[in-house]
Amino acid sequence: MTTIDDVKARVDIVDLVSEQVTLKRAGRNFAGLCPFHSEKTPSFSVSSDRQTWHCFGACATGGDIFSYVMKRENIEFGEALRVLAQRANVTLVERRDRSQDARTQRLAGSLEAAAAFFHETLLHSKAARQARDYLQDRGLDLETIETFELGYSLDGWEILRSHLNERGYSDQELLSVGLLTEGERGPHDRFRGRLMFPIHDDRGRPVGFGGRLLATPDAKIGAKYINTAQTPMFDKGAILYALDIAREAIRRDRSVIVVEGYMDAIAAHQHGMSNVVASMGTALTERQIRALERFKCKILLAMDADAAGIEATLRALQEAGDAGAIRAVSDSPHPSDVADEEFSTRAQEWSRNALKRAAINFYVVPLLGKDPDEIIRKDRKAWDSALQNATPFTDHVFDVVANRRDLTQPGERAELLKELLPVVRLIDEPVYRAHYIQRLARLAQLNEDTLREELRRAKQPTRANTHAIQTPALTSSSREQGEEYCLAMLMRYPDLRHEGLALSVDIFSLGEHHAIYDAWRASLQLDDIRSALPIELHPHLERILERDVPFLEASHLREAFQDCVRRIELRRLAQAKQASTAALSEPELQPYMSAAVEEAVLLQETRSGDEAQRSGTTNGDARAHELATTLLDDEALGRKLHRTGLGSRSAQQAETSPQSEVEQ
Repeated sequence: MTTIDDVKARVDIVDLVSEQVTLKRAGRNFAGLCPFHSEKTPSFSVSSDRQTWHCFGACATGGDIFSYVMKRENIEFGEALRVLAQRANVTLVERRDRSQDARTQRLAGSLEAAAAFFHETLLHSKAARQARDYLQDRGLDLETIETFELGYSLDGWEILRSHLNERGYSDQELLSVGLLTEGERGPHDRFRGRLMFPIHDDRGRPVGFGGRLLATPDAKIGAKYINTAQTPMFDKGAILYALDIAREAIRRDRSVIVVEGYMDAIAAHQHGMSNVVASMGTALTERQIRALERFKCKILLAMDADAAGIEATLRALQEAGDAGAIRAVSDSPHPSDVADEEFSTRAQEWSRNALKRAAINFYVVPLLGKDPDEIIRKDRKAWDSALQNATPFTDHVFDVVANRRDLTQPGERAELLKELLPVVRLIDEPVYRAHYIQRLARLAQLNEDTLREELRRAKQPTRANTHAIQTPALTSSSREQGEEYCLAMLMRYPDLRHEGLALSVDIFSLGEHHAIYDAWRASLQLDDIRSALPIELHPHLERILERDVPFLEASHLREAFQDCVRRIELRRLAQAKQASTAALSEPELQPYMSAAVEEAVLLQETRSGDEAQRSGTTNGDARAHELATTLLDDEALGRKLHRTGLGSRSAQQAETSPQSEVEQ
């Protein structure tokens, strides 16, 4: 969850608006007098479900909590973010100044220089011969070695340090990126006598290294693998090895295969499977999974097939959830060593979002007791078969739990029910829920109706999901996919500059989209856009930049963009019309409705006349007159919605219309 998502999850828009506006229930929404213009009949609607507001009267605009505070206080997005973050008790990261950015570039340069030095050493040094022999034994060719820039660190205390000092990098800089470590003898090389794996972030920038100790007769005793320690540039829990190389294949194949080790990922790429990334020997973290979910793809977990790997796979789902307090399973090498009650407690804490994502997107690849690297190199058919037989993750959870139990015994079936019932209870999607109810009923030897009755019983929220129940849910609709797609087109195609500048900022309902659009208007340079935005908006900007935007010929580009804008406008108008209709149906307005309808007819007939004529139409009832104006605005809104809808349907005839990208 990003900082902005966190703020949205903690600030309810109904509570926020209620501090200034008296809101009353109007169907599924809330209605009140608009705080931004003078009126007597409510035209201001707030949706608790969508966490949005809209004025269907004189303002004719709307948005989310950020755009509301921006309009109310007349401030920019960054200031609104600070106001709401303080309200939500969310800590914001201070923006780095340009000197810090320059320092970051310099530190990245030291990592690049180290990677080049290690790589040259591997290719040409006599001392690296055993490393070259090892890679040859593992079947890696020169092209793969160069693609991943594999290297070798010589077995000395200050070899890399001296090399980089000569190139102007200070000990303090090298310590800060984890190339040196502090010891009794002062700063010295962290990596010595190891096969080196440079690690890059998803944009290909170097951030750290992994080093493997080779199993040779003269090898020193030490950890088999060590990584760069946690640094400002290297956060192991947020990085996936080879994602920078795999990202295009992931988009193309609509799937990603996650393995544990460097060599697993490298072997897959050499054998033509370019959509493979590695978690670098640990269970996936929530941040890693969120990075993969941005691709909207199928996620296959091909973790090492030993017992510890299976348990790591179980942890992956937990890390994918929104319950950040979930603790990792103990490092026991055997799944059965984890207490059943401990597993049950964790299962109850899995969030709804985690289970829905797992049921749809997560699959476990059966590796039959072998590592991915071994299977890929020695039996490609077996690897392909394993991928084809990948099991939905929730099925895998069911299998693991069922295999721990002797289901011929009633007591064991009762314990199985205790463990898996919370999992099924949290699944909202009807098809998946029905499937797992049926499966659990068979395992527990219960009637499905009995199980459904058990599921209907009231359940007290656990500590882990209490906050999620009390705060607004962040759904895919809250991201406004059409707006993201529109911004993605503007970012991708400079030829749309003229059309983009002609847009009204009010077309974007989310505050973050307002801010990104404003930054785009000021500059086409991506670096300038980033620097103009609060750092909390950078993940959102990256998601927009990573949107799949099809290649469009110039002759179709503007038509496709205009269709995209029409669809956003259509969605906005539909929401406004729904709110307007709900507000006008309020019981307290009905006594005035008959007079208001007559007044509206007179107003409609004389709107082409002068002000005196219009003033003369009123029957003296100010409330009816106000309501008559609202009725005419509602009618105009309906006509505009109809015209926009016709235009959007007409645009569907175009072959390149990005319909699937923007429809909700």
